Amino acid sequence: MPNDKKLLNTGVIVSVRGSVVDIHFEAHLPPIHSLLRMGDAGSIVVEVMAQLDAHHVRGIALTPTQGLARGMLVEDSGNPLLAPVGKAILSRMFDVFGNTIDRLPAPDIKWRSVHRSPPSLIHRTTKSEVFTTGIKIIDVLMPLERGGKAGLFGGAGVGKTVLLTEMIHNMVGQHDGVSIFCGIGERSREGEELYRDMKAAGVLENMVMVFGQMNEPPGARFRVGHAALTMAEYFRDDEHRDVLLLVDNIFRFIQAGMEVSGLMGQMPSRLGYQPTMGTELSQLEERIANTDTGAITSIQAVYVPADDFTDPAAVHTFSHLSASIVLSRKRASEGLYPAIDPLQSNSKMATPGVVGNRHYTLAQEIRRTLAQYADLKDIIAMLGLEQLSTEDRKVVARARRLERFLTQPFCTTEQFSGLKGKQVNLKDALDGCERILRDEFKDIPESALYMIGTIDEALTKPKSETDIPMEKSHAIHQHAS
Repeated sequence: MPNDKKLLNTGVIVSVRGSVVDIHFEAHLPPIHSLLRMGDAGSIVVEVMAQLDAHHVRGIALTPTQGLARGMLVEDSGNPLLAPVGKAILSRMFDVFGNTIDRLPAPDIKWRSVHRSPPSLIHRTTKSEVFTTGIKIIDVLMPLERGGKAGLFGGAGVGKTVLLTEMIHNMVGQHDGVSIFCGIGERSREGEELYRDMKAAGVLENMVMVFGQMNEPPGARFRVGHAALTMAEYFRDDEHRDVLLLVDNIFRFIQAGMEVSGLMGQMPSRLGYQPTMGTELSQLEERIANTDTGAITSIQAVYVPADDFTDPAAVHTFSHLSASIVLSRKRASEGLYPAIDPLQSNSKMATPGVVGNRHYTLAQEIRRTLAQYADLKDIIAMLGLEQLSTEDRKVVARARRLERFLTQPFCTTEQFSGLKGKQVNLKDALDGCERILRDEFKDIPESALYMIGTIDEALTKPKSETDIPMEKSHAIHQHAS
């Protein structure tokens, strides 16, 4: 971190309450967002969040505050929080301060403030282009936008991180720009595993990882997203490269803001969230934008507390996204992985002008078939399948085969499931769905379509595999989640 050589502005700690530190400055007050250093060799860092009066500021610690005491000397660094930028950050892993955490020597890099404005409207561009993932259900029913924002919504244990990891596996290799992974308030173990997987796959040279994990103070978790975006903006604006930004988990950013707000003494709004939640989320999300120099495509995991999609955190996040992928606990319990709910998920790219008439018509027919099946489930539960009309029974057969065909074994869960991971291109996925809707597979057992890649694999699947009960596969995927 660069040192400011100007005359030091020093102050004294007057109060320490958890992560909140009040400091008295005699000369002049440091501006909002300034970093203050204190403790042994300036190892404890506090960011100024409020100026209380002519001589006092209140800040939030970005590091643990053990060892702080009233009367200790504080130095104003004269800088806001800075993030490392430059080509040298590629293939490296950083914390919120730009320190390397991959046990390799520090690179020779430049620094930029993490507090930056979104690009102005005159510099933004909008071009509708589909970004394929190799995952059938996503590419067919909720295609992602290149330069757009997609959210993976779900409660605890339904497979958000597994799905995000699979997307990284499938997309980082084919993505010709830079990939940045930002871990906000999630498990350190998962970050370490991801680093090793990316290294083994040989895609690390075009990837940067930034972590503010769940054991870190709320101030660090609140700022790590801004640090990652500063790096992404450098590659977009200075290097003129496209960026794939992967965030796990955007809810933890909101949660960290809630903790910071509570520590600062702000009055909470509904369900305890900070009154400024919408503004804070917008400041982060609006920086993810396409400009005439490059695009930032973002995929964000969003934890949904207690599976309540009316939670303010989920509602505010929905409004920023071009594609919403909703994960369902019910589908996960049925062993239909990835456990995406095709009726709740949507994408603004699923229009004839973008994906073409054939894709749009097929997607609408698939949704209609699955929706009819959902309506018929109550009748089937009460009266049985035999009481349905012939046409309704055909709808049920198509829907059940579609549900199973849209499952897929993941490369990232091979070690748990024993099933080889599959990537399926869009044409093969559409052909498979079309052939099911035309009743070409009405005489093939449903289980033959479960956990396959292309539709032709159902015809060559050994009988022993078609007899595997879904409960066994469900148990395997639960272990992976």
